[in-house]
Amino acid sequence: MIHFLDLQKINAQYAEQLKNAASRVIDSGWFLLGKETEIFERKLAEYVGAEPSQTIAVGNGLDALRLILRGYIELGEMQEYDEIIVPANTYIATIIAISDNRLTPVLVEPNIETYNIDIDRIEEKITEKTKAILLVHLYGQAVWSEKLEQLAQKYNLKIIEDNAQAIGATWNGIRTGNLGDAAGFSFYPAKNLGALGDSGAITTKNPELAKTIRALGNYGSERKYHNAFRGANSRMDEIQAAFLSIKLDYIDTETATLQSIAEYYCKHITNSKIILPSFDNRSHVWHVFVVRCKQRDDLQKYLENHQIQTQIHYPIPPHKQVCYANTPLAKLHLPITEQIHREVLSLPISPVMTMEQVKKIVEILNSY
Repeated sequence: MIHFLDLQKINAQYAEQLKNAASRVIDSGWFLLGKETEIFERKLAEYVGAEPSQTIAVGNGLDALRLILRGYIELGEMQEYDEIIVPANTYIATIIAISDNRLTPVLVEPNIETYNIDIDRIEEKITEKTKAILLVHLYGQAVWSEKLEQLAQKYNLKIIEDNAQAIGATWNGIRTGNLGDAAGFSFYPAKNLGALGDSGAITTKNPELAKTIRALGNYGSERKYHNAFRGANSRMDEIQAAFLSIKLDYIDTETATLQSIAEYYCKHITNSKIILPSFDNRSHVWHVFVVRCKQRDDLQKYLENHQIQTQIHYPIPPHKQVCYANTPLAKLHLPITEQIHREVLSLPISPVMTMEQVKKIVEILNSY
């Protein structure tokens, strides 16, 4: 069986370092808001190009986005029912972060080639209540342009990055997570930089926002028992911070492996039934390798019969989810998004795959 993602094998590469880090934290007796978190925040800031004091480790990727929006509300830059433009084709967490803050998600169709938000469709959705564009660098590919920057400037909009899937991706030499006004990261175990549990982070260019978010994630407190806000509990623990500091040292090496696998797929999958993703190694870190096929379910079953695991990212678009059934989102007709969700299939791609496995997958796909 070729596994979709072998997390055990990925983490086994660093097992001794991870065990030593866990022992160090256990022996320290300090488990939250300590030295390990400070070290990771500094290393992440250096990697992305952000300021360490404006890089905040939090509990998970969803909380990262929630806290960014909540921070803007607390600073008076947003208020309930303001509109946030967001891609229709994304994982539901991006939408939940908006609606949880009683803001209004305004869904924009993606570009069918890249699966990312179609920047040319954004301006028609802007109203006097629009306060931000929440971008998603979906599947690991950066989405950015000068036109996007001009739109944000013209309408005085914040640009927030959902960088859960694209750590290390770049646009014009700038890493995602340092392109917009603020960015949320996820270190869910299956991400390119994955913890051994849930974790996330936030970067921002606004020191006041950073200060507010840091307090919000710690019960609204900058100083113990003094609560400026009705905050949340969203803090990266010391063990996860220690693990992530180790794994961050290897992220570029692992990304290069993913890019080489993706390049091989794109050059050697020749079956006309299979639509390959838009290919640009400069801006893509291949969190997942997504193809399209009109007979997607049949293709998935065929691969399963040949001992190849696949996944679907994602089977149901956010506006079709039951949790939004009684909202205006449920009434939307988004044909491009709906087509993508009917047709996409994610092939195995990971830094521990062998070329023998990659070639076998290509051979089987070409014979479908």
